[in-house]
Amino acid sequence: MAGETTRGHQTKWQTPCQQCPLRSLPTFRDFSAKELDFVAQFKRGELSVERGATVLVEGMHSAHLFTLLSGWAFRYKLLTDGRRQIMNYVLPGDLVGLQGSLMGEMDHSVEALTPVTLCVFERAQLGRLFERHASLAYDLTWIAAQEESILDEHLLSIGRRTALERTAYLLSFIHQRARATGAAGGRRVIPITQQHIADTLGLSLVHTNKTLRKLADRKLMRWQDRGCEILDADGLLALSGWEGLKREPRPFI
Repeated sequence: MAGETTRGHQTKWQTPCQQCPLRSLPTFRDFSAKELDFVAQFKRGELSVERGATVLVEGMHSAHLFTLLSGWAFRYKLLTDGRRQIMNYVLPGDLVGLQGSLMGEMDHSVEALTPVTLCVFERAQLGRLFERHASLAYDLTWIAAQEESILDEHLLSIGRRTALERTAYLLSFIHQRARATGAAGGRRVIPITQQHIADTLGLSLVHTNKTLRKLADRKLMRWQDRGCEILDADGLLALSGWEGLKREPRPFI
């Protein structure tokens, strides 16, 4: 897996698909017996990556795609002068590298926000999935469509919401996703920095800091050394003008 990560190591299969901790979460639909057998054969191992390591690099050709098993990551693009735009956050159950598998190369990079573990799948075997399991092929289509829907909402937020509304939306979005996927671990702290928020929302760091102070003054959140603690999730959601995540089970590979 040369070139796919700066500080990671691949291991042989450690978590059998039959014992995958994500399967017990109500946010994910479970596999049929045949689907589970196929995914278990599709999986080639696991990749452990340190916080801050690059999992995939924009422009690279990857021989693998991944499902995030644990931890947090984010997708981003860089301008030539080094300015960064964070496109979305990757949480357990999210697929990473599908774009590179289908289009030949990645048009964004992926970085580990915390230590992460990823399930590794061979790109060359992706055709077998489409040939033999229409239901899993539909799941991949659903995942791609869902990502498009999320980016639409992010674009709406950046283009039309005020700085206060878009910050409330982002924190609500990440918090709800973390709770649904078990990434929060029972905590209300989101492990992101103010720079991450600024790079996601297209705000300066100074503007981001002022906006977060306004949310803190309303007792909606509290900033900590290790991230942002959500104090009033309902209040944040109401301020954002966002409807929130749908609660229907979603697929994963």
